Amino acid sequence: MQRTTRPPHSTAKRAPAWIIFNTPSEEAFPAAWESPPRVFPLSCVVQNYSWGKVGLESEVAKLVASGDPLVQIQPDQPYAELWMGTHPRGDALIRDNRIPQKTLGQWIADNPACLGAKVKDAFQGHLPFLFKVLSVNTALSVQAHPNKELAAKLHAQFPEHYPDANHKPEMAIALTPFEGMCGFRPVEEIVSFLQNVPELRALIGEVAAEQLERSGSDDPRGVSAALRVCFTRLMKSEKKFFVDQLNMLVKRISQEAAEGKDTSGSNGELLLRLHSQYPGDIGCFTIYFLNLVRLEPGEAMFLGANEPHAYLHGDCVEIMACSDNTVRAGLTPKFIDVLTLCEMLNYTPAPSSSKILPAAQSQLDPHVYLYDPPVPDFTIMRIEIPASVKLYLISAMDSASILLVIQGTAVGTSTAAASEMSLHRGSVLFVSANESISLHLSSPDGMLLFRACCLL
Repeated sequence: MQRTTRPPHSTAKRAPAWIIFNTPSEEAFPAAWESPPRVFPLSCVVQNYSWGKVGLESEVAKLVASGDPLVQIQPDQPYAELWMGTHPRGDALIRDNRIPQKTLGQWIADNPACLGAKVKDAFQGHLPFLFKVLSVNTALSVQAHPNKELAAKLHAQFPEHYPDANHKPEMAIALTPFEGMCGFRPVEEIVSFLQNVPELRALIGEVAAEQLERSGSDDPRGVSAALRVCFTRLMKSEKKFFVDQLNMLVKRISQEAAEGKDTSGSNGELLLRLHSQYPGDIGCFTIYFLNLVRLEPGEAMFLGANEPHAYLHGDCVEIMACSDNTVRAGLTPKFIDVLTLCEMLNYTPAPSSSKILPAAQSQLDPHVYLYDPPVPDFTIMRIEIPASVKLYLISAMDSASILLVIQGTAVGTSTAAASEMSLHRGSVLFVSANESISLHLSSPDGMLLFRACCLL
């Protein structure tokens, strides 16, 4: 869905030419250098969740180590997430001792105009997104995120489990080959599993299974209703019953695999992998309902409200609305809320290809690719600068942005920075609205950067 408040696929307006070419000297405008910097480097928080990749296998760890040579990476510790933003559980530190505020959240609270006029008004003076890098080794929980209405209700009722009243749409862009589950499969795929996996059919029951088999594509409401019944029956299965069925299924698939048989009709490879990570977990059965989505580097997946999903393996950059509301129902040791999840989900079946969000090349700058999801909270730009380009302008826009360097080196200069900035793999910069940066590239392989912003 394209918002109509700005031209399709456009990036923000270019900086005026004088910013690029006629940088004022310190002698000409001494006062300009006395104002606090509005472009500055950040030191960001790492989350060591147990599902993360370990040591330098993790893209998070590699970026952190490249960004700060003093950081020591522990070879046996998981490095799951890098948080770039102002979330209270991971407020980024400002790496500029000329700035009195210690964290980005404090700085924005004292300088809300840095967000840009529209963003400041629309999001009450807060940065509307949280930008992350994820390195996934074992599956994350089967989960969904509430819309704003449900989030407010859950937060009021159970603040210990739902810590804020905001929605949490998300978008993931693969850095390495990335696997996840997202949204309900086309009905014919689910029906095929019901017919090939007797243990699944036993959990759902004959009546519900037959209802889904009979539901026709000419009646989308009937399909959704039948799908809701089947999935809810699965997720509410009595524990001993589903553990027995799961053990039978795993034993059968293991034997078939050992005999060299094709187990794809039972999604055998993924079942055994998830069961080895979360033995006896009901989430292992969700592989028969949810699409398996595989992303190549640069491909993106958008996860709207009420969309069931689980990341399985790989590295990605991720952006989301600034919220921590997650409703979980499997593949996790954390609090699960099966009732809420089954009630809230979007039971519209669709092929896995429909979950991939294409990037649009900017009409203003051929080096910029725009990932523009159907929510106002965030947009990501992928900036690919070839080795032949030695001077590149990160253009100004009417939104604060966070810039992450994945590959390449450059020296950055800006009228809004206190001094030259050395940029290399792992560098993270905060860029206030309406500020630009000139990059003087020095790497033989060009540069790859991601820029998170809010284009209203």
